[in-house]
Amino acid sequence: MIIVATVLIYFAVLWVFSRLTARKSSNEAFFRAERKSPWYMVAFGMIGASISGVSFVSVPGMPVHINMYYLQMCLGFILGYFAIAFILLPIYYKLNLTTIYSYLRQRLGIKAYKTGASFFLLSKMTRAAVSFYVVCMLLHRFVFEALGISFFIVVVGMVALIWLYTHRGGVKTLVWTDTFQTLCLFGALILIIVNVANALGMTMGEAVKAIRESSYSQVFLFDDWISKQNFWKQFLSGVFVVIVMTGLDQDMMQKNLTCKTLREAQKDMCTYGFFFVPANLLFLTLGVLLIMLTQQLGLELPANTDDLLPMFAATGKLGTTVTVLFTIGIVAACFSSADSALTALTTSFCVDIKERPQDERLRRKAHISICLVFTIFILLFRMVNSTNVIDAIYTLCSYTYGPLLGLFAFGLLTRRIPNDHYVPHIAIASPVICYLIDTITSHYTGYTFGYELLMLNGLLTFIGLWIASKKFHSIGK
Repeated sequence: MIIVATVLIYFAVLWVFSRLTARKSSNEAFFRAERKSPWYMVAFGMIGASISGVSFVSVPGMPVHINMYYLQMCLGFILGYFAIAFILLPIYYKLNLTTIYSYLRQRLGIKAYKTGASFFLLSKMTRAAVSFYVVCMLLHRFVFEALGISFFIVVVGMVALIWLYTHRGGVKTLVWTDTFQTLCLFGALILIIVNVANALGMTMGEAVKAIRESSYSQVFLFDDWISKQNFWKQFLSGVFVVIVMTGLDQDMMQKNLTCKTLREAQKDMCTYGFFFVPANLLFLTLGVLLIMLTQQLGLELPANTDDLLPMFAATGKLGTTVTVLFTIGIVAACFSSADSALTALTTSFCVDIKERPQDERLRRKAHISICLVFTIFILLFRMVNSTNVIDAIYTLCSYTYGPLLGLFAFGLLTRRIPNDHYVPHIAIASPVICYLIDTITSHYTGYTFGYELLMLNGLLTFIGLWIASKKFHSIGK
């Protein structure tokens, strides 16, 4: 019962934030927080919002197979965030956008606009639902099942809780709740690290030394060009992953667009971009300590590395305190990513698809409808209950961001305008061609594309748009 009480108390705090921030709520507050958000709060909250519940359990397990090579990608993230701050944000603020896909309408045409928004809706709903499903599955498996609470109740209850504290204030509420949730997430993470070090019989200084000397703490890989973990592949992929999955993603940009001025938004973007390296270093550090603890206890490492943290934290092997901290951490990560996704989906549907940004009745109906669809998606994944299907869905989502990269790159880097009629066909054809290239290359050469597939996908979209261009076009007209 202590876990249930923890979740309820946690939600009660979020609900209080909602009541305080959602007074006299309107669509302007829901979509843009009236452009009054303090940049430092947005920056701090975005760190937690960018770490999903899946990342909370997956990143600590990474050192088992790939050491700390993930930090190479995190270094690329920094450059990506700077690119967003000084290339994309000035355009978004100059055009005073509510959704970033409105840029495509002004630059490329109505079908390009609808295509970009549709690709966002598809990929974000799928990714957010899969991430939420994995977290609900873990919480049910390690916490709520023993209490006799069904998976259905866990999912419906958690989505309902998110709706309750977001349906009025939207992004205005999220700026404050994300700050609180980021504080809870990292507070729980640090305390779990301390408890694991104590279980190993180490002081924190001794733990740091042991991690530094561990073979699992290797960060850089330069000599193997075939490996997906090669530094340059990871670094460059990190740059483009951030540009596409943050700078071209309404979910990740919506709170950044609530800052008072462009300069404040740029400070926000650069600040939280720098924090991704130390933030993920903490998760990887925890992973190495858990590997040491597994070896010390004579246990086998789990076949699924995502189970490494739950194996200790959710089963009571480190005590009730760590179980409570694990619950707080995973719920904070889960809520802070899912609530912003549902708010962004509602915003894009009302503004981009229906083109009725002032209709508050539509916004309320859309928000609850999207929450219902979100719940159905999660329950469908439960029925399929196949890790292979989930992996395939994640791969599909990586394909859907490529056309967005190509659309925005074409708009920013050229003065041409494509034939609007062909844009949807090009955006659909590019991922299909990428899949064929990846399949053929893997079959005949053994080389498997990693995140660089995103860059190839964007390049194919760019080339297709160039071929379909019919005349020169002045940017901004």
